[in-house]
Amino acid sequence: MLTADLRDKAVLVTGGASGIGLATVERFARCGAVVAMNHLADDPRGAQAIARLQGEGLRVVGAPGDVAQPAAASKIVAAALEGTGKRLDFLINCAGTPGGTEPYSYDDLDAMTDPFWDKLMQVNLIGMFRVTRAAKPALVAAKGAVVNIASVAGLHLRGSSLVYAATKAGVISITVALARALAPEVRVNAIAPGLVDSPWTKSWPEQRKRNSVKRTLLGRMAKPEDIADGALYLCAGTSFVTAQTLVIDGGLIHGDEAHALKMEGRL
Repeated sequence: MLTADLRDKAVLVTGGASGIGLATVERFARCGAVVAMNHLADDPRGAQAIARLQGEGLRVVGAPGDVAQPAAASKIVAAALEGTGKRLDFLINCAGTPGGTEPYSYDDLDAMTDPFWDKLMQVNLIGMFRVTRAAKPALVAAKGAVVNIASVAGLHLRGSSLVYAATKAGVISITVALARALAPEVRVNAIAPGLVDSPWTKSWPEQRKRNSVKRTLLGRMAKPEDIADGALYLCAGTSFVTAQTLVIDGGLIHGDEAHALKMEGRL
């Protein structure tokens, strides 16, 4: 587990109620930072997680709001600054959605409706930009860092849908653009996770999970904490990395059919 001394740092994590977001909130808070957790106002998991972490003596405050709503970003950032003492060193954009509980076949174009496109674009890409734009003054003042959660689907691997892949490719692209726009004061990087053991994959059939694991070189799904480690490194473990995408996929991108056969004991 990666660690750092962040007792003088303040962090905003969007999409913090579960999965990668919650693991990231916990990791930064356990390193001593004061962390503003963004979550949907009507999601009870957010308030429950904040109460639990505060009960452990960690400095975690709420910054509820829906990043998909145009007017929400400024309110989320304002709530974060209020809770962190008007300081913001790091922004971790974890809020995202696959748009459903099951993967969509890429050839099912009829399922990729305009409302589906709109939902994923607003949450996964445009919302991330809005929050970063609202946080810019505080991040510049702190000479801070931004980490955007993308996906290997944005690097031409198959994702939950072709729309999801397109939005995550957009996250990777806009990460570079934002790194240019906010330089030299603020560093901006992305993380591209592979398959993560998260609430979205909990209900998947075991065979589907096993088939995915066979394609990785490390032979397991990522844990949310693995991604949180990457976010901590990009924020506090380096000062000379920007405009990059860190792939955390257990070697999925470099797995091949021969490796899958080896994992099955057939090679």
